[in-house]
Amino acid sequence: KELLRVEGTEVTQATLSRDMRELRIVKVTGADGTPHYSSPDEWESTPALASLLPALFQSAEGIGQLLVVKTLKGGAQTVAAGIDWEEWPEILGTLAGDDTILVVLRDPQGLSSVQQRIEGMAGR
Repeated sequence: KELLRVEGTEVTQATLSRDMRELRIVKVTGADGTPHYSSPDEWESTPALASLLPALFQSAEGIGQLLVVKTLKGGAQTVAAGIDWEEWPEILGTLAGDDTILVVLRDPQGLSSVQQRIEGMAGR
């Protein structure tokens, strides 16, 4: 927002957030652990979930329609984006913090298969 102001463009935070969503620009953690914004053009070079999980996955535990996935510090947003990218039909969405991801499932019956798939990709 500040960079736009310096360039002479005034926008509200709500407008900026909406525009970034429409452009599908997301905040991700780079390989070096530093956060940055990424556009869909950059996603083509983003490693697949199967290559992220062995390096970042710590554990997964679920109950009902919720699966909590633990990652190394700073890895949750990248892994959550990878899970979202997979577009698994059992998953309604993800919410990521710094090292914890909440995976919300459409149905409790999908919990076991999603957990096993994630753990399998992580090599566990």
